Amino acid sequence: MGRERGSSVSGPDEGSLLILVVDDEPAMVGAVSALVGSAGHRVVTAYDGDAALRRFAAERPDLVLLDLAMPGRDGLEVCRALRRAGPVPIIVLTGESDELAKVEALDAGADDYVTKPFGRQELLARIRAVMRRRGRTALVAAPPIARAGDLVLDRERFTAAVAGRALSLTRTEFALLAELVAAGDRVVPRARLLEAGWPGEPDPDGEWLKPHVARLRAKLAAAGGPSPQAVRGVGYRLAADAPC
Repeated sequence: MGRERGSSVSGPDEGSLLILVVDDEPAMVGAVSALVGSAGHRVVTAYDGDAALRRFAAERPDLVLLDLAMPGRDGLEVCRALRRAGPVPIIVLTGESDELAKVEALDAGADDYVTKPFGRQELLARIRAVMRRRGRTALVAAPPIARAGDLVLDRERFTAAVAGRALSLTRTEFALLAELVAAGDRVVPRARLLEAGWPGEPDPDGEWLKPHVARLRAKLAAAGGPSPQAVRGVGYRLAADAPC
């Protein structure tokens, strides 16, 4: 299915976007395509994971709306592959409402998570919110390559390495590390880390931060890199001499 153009009316925040809609149910693809098309967006579609990656490579959409439960390559695999390819915003649309599914999607690289059934205005608002966050990031974008001692972080490729040794990080761990590296030796408040790690969550639970930082700390320590150090009541800072 080729690009479809809807109404010329578009929201003031996100403008006209090219959106890739991925779902194995044709009725859902049609409904979502009509919905975003009515807001002035253009649409390309895919009905399975492999087709989604081909369409993404060919079309380079501004945003991806992605179902999780698909035959073959599922949504989580697609999400990880898209995130490795670059920083395209990804909103997961799924009927799975349990917390574990949500956490897995966000850790795989999703920017937001919307449970079916959802309202028209809710989905359009989520799209606007994700694009606003990406727009603000672009305005104050740091250099793509950041360093902290032997740690080298590449924001464009979503890679990190210590003295040439690659780190295997989840999307959340990478986002947390990027905030810490950008701050240098300054403390990053917990609220900022929560916003970076869970950008699609309006009220992230503060308890989510500790286990993710612990896993990040263990990976950095194993590679001989700097360690996130807790500053009680404030947040974390990256310190080469912090205890593991």
